[in-house]
Amino acid sequence: MSPDCPTTGLRLRSANMNVSRTLTAAALGLIAFGAYSQTAAPQAASAAATVQNSMAQRMQACVMCHGKEGRATNAGYFPRIAGKPQGYLFNQLKNFREGRRRNQAMNHLMQHMSDDYLQDIAKYFAELNLPYPAVQAHGLTAQQVQLAEQLVFKGAPERNVPACVSCHGSSMAGRQPAMPGLLTLPADYLIGQLGAWRTGSRKAIAPDCMAEVAKRLTPEEVGAVSRWLSAQTLPTDTKPQAGSGEPLPIRCGSGE
Repeated sequence: MSPDCPTTGLRLRSANMNVSRTLTAAALGLIAFGAYSQTAAPQAASAAATVQNSMAQRMQACVMCHGKEGRATNAGYFPRIAGKPQGYLFNQLKNFREGRRRNQAMNHLMQHMSDDYLQDIAKYFAELNLPYPAVQAHGLTAQQVQLAEQLVFKGAPERNVPACVSCHGSSMAGRQPAMPGLLTLPADYLIGQLGAWRTGSRKAIAPDCMAEVAKRLTPEEVGAVSRWLSAQTLPTDTKPQAGSGEPLPIRCGSGE
């Protein structure tokens, strides 16, 4: 189902309303934990600590949306953040802080976070090595599967659309230092993000490679590749592919 489909549009708008409400609660929690880490520690020396001052404890606010330990499944809307490259996670937190990505709760929350603390958050989730959800049915026709696999493994060179694997890693688990893995992400999330790039409501550091790619895809391609990616899985212990000296097939500000 494409981002231009009225049914998908209503579904995503409803999801975004729920996202905003949940993230507001999460934002308050994360601000409190961040404030605790910076101001409450000295006071804890003179009083019995009731909450462990650790990144795992502070990040409990994040798991309200992103799932236990940040490993959200492909059944909802929120993306998995566990195991993503640290550079990618840091870039996204900055994008929220600086308005390149739009979500009211996340935009507000990030305004209060320093680069150092954002790096701490990104490092914590990047180092988690957790199982991926199992393969699920994608409901695609044989023709749609062929279309999706063409884009993932070969791209559409005649339209300057590189293969997904050329940037996101041969196993689609991501590529260091800042390209995310895409497998097992919720289909609604993938459709929503590609749609946001197509309309200009999501941006990244210039040159914004994904905005260029998304605008070259048809609505049918967006729907097929999103559902195919969401339905796949990866073995436990799969890590993002190591970076190399080879240039990406398309200039990408967030990957340079």
